[in-house]
Amino acid sequence: MTSQHDASPYHGSRRVRPLLRTTLGEVLRRARLDQGRTLADVAQAAKVSMQYLSEIERGRKEASSEVLAAICDALETDLPDVLAEVGRELAGALGQPATVVRLGIAQQQGGPARQPASLGGGDLVCLLAA
Repeated sequence: MTSQHDASPYHGSRRVRPLLRTTLGEVLRRARLDQGRTLADVAQAAKVSMQYLSEIERGRKEASSEVLAAICDALETDLPDVLAEVGRELAGALGQPATVVRLGIAQQQGGPARQPASLGGGDLVCLLAA
């Protein structure tokens, strides 16, 4: 059986694709380690068990959007930045470049620019792979 970390993105005639949960876990672990924080510290701040956070970081469990948001809050990082990094890594693993483009919210006629609260700060992340 071929590992998802093989040098070639192909296995025979079939392309081996990295898993989203594995790449997401790697990005979250790297963010935590870059901050010099422990699993226990981040798990407590995110209000998840240390074992569950470890499984997410190892790509063994899929994090719900609520749990992912809590982990990002605990790491004091923005979810769009985490997802952009995951997108870049997934595209790179497939030999494709990825670019992150931040789009502004256009001003409406006769009124101030609006930004949906769900987008936080008016930034929208768009991943483009050529």
